[in-house]
Amino acid sequence: MKTVNHWIGGRPFERAAGTSGTYGPVTDPATGAVSTQVALASIEEVDAAVSAAKTAYESWGTSSLSARTAVLFRYRALLDSHRDEIAALITAEHGKVHSDALGEVARGLEIVELACGITTQLKGELSTEVSSRVDVSSIRQSLGVVAGITPFNFPAMVPMWMFPLAIACGNTFVLKPSEKDPSAANLLAELAAEAGLPDGVLNVLHGDKVAVDGLLAHPDVAAVSFVGSTPIARYIHATASANGKRVQALGGAKNHMLVLPDADLDAAADAAVSAAYGSAGERCMAISAVVAVSSVADELVAKIRERAEKIKIGPGADPSSEMGPLITAAHRDKVASYVTGAAAQGADVVLDGTGHTVEGFEDGHWIGLSLLDNVSTDSDAYRDEIFGPVLCVLRVDTYEEGVALMNASPFGNGTAIFTRDGGAARRFQLEIEAGMVGVNVPIPVPVGYHSFGGWKDSLFGDHHIYGNDGVHFYTRGKVVTTRWPDPADAPAGVDLGFPRNH
Repeated sequence: MKTVNHWIGGRPFERAAGTSGTYGPVTDPATGAVSTQVALASIEEVDAAVSAAKTAYESWGTSSLSARTAVLFRYRALLDSHRDEIAALITAEHGKVHSDALGEVARGLEIVELACGITTQLKGELSTEVSSRVDVSSIRQSLGVVAGITPFNFPAMVPMWMFPLAIACGNTFVLKPSEKDPSAANLLAELAAEAGLPDGVLNVLHGDKVAVDGLLAHPDVAAVSFVGSTPIARYIHATASANGKRVQALGGAKNHMLVLPDADLDAAADAAVSAAYGSAGERCMAISAVVAVSSVADELVAKIRERAEKIKIGPGADPSSEMGPLITAAHRDKVASYVTGAAAQGADVVLDGTGHTVEGFEDGHWIGLSLLDNVSTDSDAYRDEIFGPVLCVLRVDTYEEGVALMNASPFGNGTAIFTRDGGAARRFQLEIEAGMVGVNVPIPVPVGYHSFGGWKDSLFGDHHIYGNDGVHFYTRGKVVTTRWPDPADAPAGVDLGFPRNH
């Protein structure tokens, strides 16, 4: 059986016989079979990864910007040439279809490209003559060793949202990816080494709560980035902050799409299907609640159903598949429970995907598309982040009622409005309480040079991820005030070639 080991100090970390540390299973979601085992870090291995990063920081932290960006340019080229290989690993361990996996790699590459141009974002500021012969400058410097804890749903993209910017800013990095799909992270590290990244600048530490808690408590880790569920984000933020670390912890979501009576319903239905069911709904930017205003609800639900029934579900490696399986059987069962529970709580089950199977792959983690109408805001299917292909439709009478319903949600990650009215769209983008807003765009993930992040229970910490916020998170400001005597005032006997003032 294949074994995925840690990547520490620029090479695979092979455990010596008799050392501590366990292994966990990695399952092929399409077949349900265990295909790989992954090393789960002990505290000693956490220390080894952080120690390698700390040693590397001694030289990387003082390296020139040109040296760093030269490595990143080579890295970007290698990632581009290995797109299919990275995507294949994602499909094999996560289950998403190959086209989705390729899209994930492309979105990660955007941040690598941003890191290649880091020179302009690290420029400081200078004010001269703030007082007689006094200048003040502001500069940004790296933090040291930083850590990233990333989720299973984007095993390549989310790590690339973190470590390229961190190392471009002069930090060294310890990445703790999900133990459910670990192989893509190792390939990212191998390609970085091939690009010339010095040993220890990027380390990959596989593990579970032992590894996470070890990083949160480690005195040599200066900052922690996290993407995952809200309960864990809250825990990461509280624990790391209590240990004196800088933290950005992105949590869960319940993203709403408001559809006004004047909207293009065909476009809205297309958007709802792709945003709710793409990547099997396993993404924090999925639209999981459509809020239909007034008379459009019946027609909109019919159009969504018509499109959803045509989605082909199958193994991610099959080019004809449009949606793959869920990551684990336990997660599949949990998602299915929300559909059956919604019916018991009064919702109309328009589509029930809970009994779906795929011929020849009966042991895979399959679930079909579910569409729930007339969902109550009190139901579990509405209140919880399901993280699967389940779309709830809620009905309201007015725009104001829809916005009030959406703003009452404890989550504030992403949201969208579909309308032809510019005035309504303008009001919405100002009145809605969410960090990312789409106008006739269902999944408003910002491009790399803007920052990604939500409000309320979708973000813990002050900084969003990547973009300018990412650069600020991975650096700290320093202000320098200087006064130099005029060279003409040099002591007697020291001739600098300047006329004397006295």
